[in-house]
Amino acid sequence: MPDTQNIVILTGAGISAESGLATFRGPGGLWEGQRVEDVCTPQALARDPALVHRFYDARRAALATVEPNPAHYALARLDAAWPGELLIVTQNVDDLHERAGARRLLHIHGELLSALCAACEARAEHHGDLPPGSVCTACGAPALRPDIVFFGEMPYHMPTIEAALAACDLFVSIGTSGAVYPAAGFVQLADHYGADTLELNLEPSAGSASFAQSRHGPASLLVPAWVDSLLD
Repeated sequence: MPDTQNIVILTGAGISAESGLATFRGPGGLWEGQRVEDVCTPQALARDPALVHRFYDARRAALATVEPNPAHYALARLDAAWPGELLIVTQNVDDLHERAGARRLLHIHGELLSALCAACEARAEHHGDLPPGSVCTACGAPALRPDIVFFGEMPYHMPTIEAALAACDLFVSIGTSGAVYPAAGFVQLADHYGADTLELNLEPSAGSASFAQSRHGPASLLVPAWVDSLLD
């Protein structure tokens, strides 16, 4: 891709799964007998805040037990070395990209290690458990919640992401299902503006047919090889 200057990269659950990060879905897709889609909603937070906070406390604890893998490190290397515009958009709420060293990064679905005040919308880094009624240091309200985009809420940073997609020469999707919108539509938007498109995924995603190229296999192998090809 010799004419590539501006790159947008989308990463999904597949890249973190290779670090051993669990999906928190048990048999039948349930967590503690409930559908995950029914736990991660504003309605669930209002109805049973202890359940929702416990779910994210467990995910936060699991995050502390895993490390970035070669795919994370390869993207961080690209971030540091790429002379043009580059934006990594992740659907993941973990901090594995940051721990690997990525800086040009946006979390479209929020971050596990951040707490959001439902009263004043202040954000603060947060590690460990976050019990219901935790107090916001900015306004004093007992209203901290996980800084996560729940089902039915608007994803973060959409204007910035859409502008980057409109200006990029190359859009790459890594480890995504191709089934969760609006991220699943990024390939069509990038293609509309004339970008080349590439999918790197363990297996064909729901959106594979929309990409100009698809390569299938583990992200920990595919991504370092692709980054090497760009930087050579």
